[in-house]
Amino acid sequence: MLRSEILPSPAAMHIPDGFLSLGVLLACWVLTLIGIGIALARTRKTLGERQVPVMGVLAAFIFAAQMLNFTIAGGTSGHFLGAALAAILLGPWAAMLTMTTVVAIQALLFQDGGLLALGANVLNMAILGPVVAYGFYRGVRTLLGNRRVSALIAGFVGAWISIVVAAIACALELGFSGTSPIGIALPAMAGIHALIGIGEGLITVGALALVLVTRPDLVEAERAPAPSGMRWVWGGLGIAIVLALLSPLASPHPDGLERVAEDLGFIERAQEPLYEVIPDYVFPGIPNEVLSTIAAGVVGTLIVYGIAVGLAALFQRRKQAIT
Repeated sequence: MLRSEILPSPAAMHIPDGFLSLGVLLACWVLTLIGIGIALARTRKTLGERQVPVMGVLAAFIFAAQMLNFTIAGGTSGHFLGAALAAILLGPWAAMLTMTTVVAIQALLFQDGGLLALGANVLNMAILGPVVAYGFYRGVRTLLGNRRVSALIAGFVGAWISIVVAAIACALELGFSGTSPIGIALPAMAGIHALIGIGEGLITVGALALVLVTRPDLVEAERAPAPSGMRWVWGGLGIAIVLALLSPLASPHPDGLERVAEDLGFIERAQEPLYEVIPDYVFPGIPNEVLSTIAAGVVGTLIVYGIAVGLAALFQRRKQAIT
């Protein structure tokens, strides 16, 4: 559900029902199911034991970080996507499943993005995002060599391009749906998200720098020995929960898609969700809105972590059984 009122909880981010035509929705679902099917098949073969907790920690971190919208120019906000970070640390296939978990939970429990539009949101953010980010990351690292600084530069490039490509895909979907002409929607979406992509790149670089210090073995081409134990897992989950606790500090300004929808006059096409569980990241039954936002963030972070770890562990057990 998109919203225009200023609240201390984070602004909704994803495509709502009503923006896309039935034909575009169906096409997005077909492409999404094909992409997820390929990712499932490849993940069953390639998922390593060490990636099971990594998927959970990354999913939790990405969910919590997405709640912290940051302000950009013109009274607009952006939010962290995380597709590049997931692809760099997990590879594109496991990253697609991790991002799909996050986007699906956001729609099903938090009414962030429409149920019918879930296929489009997954396609843009969880399939195109990781694939494009990983491709550019590997390309830049090949050019610059396997140095730590090249990983940071490549991470920034991959993160920035993942935001721009997801925005372009959304603009094309809006154009083919007749919601807004492509010639108008495309430059509007690409322009705003090119700025948001800078924030995405900086956050990705910061996260990668932390990983290179604490778990360099998780970044491909790094050969430092891996720390033993699960301390880093609890540390990563702790960071995600801290981000959830900070969620009331999110920018109150509309996000990129909502700003474009308001400026181009199709915001009223957004439909109300069919049901509500934790709408707009406000936990029901808690009168204080700041506390209810924090509760929603913490609960969502733990749910996403549990589901991602469960899926990864299931894939790992099946791989071992086949072996």
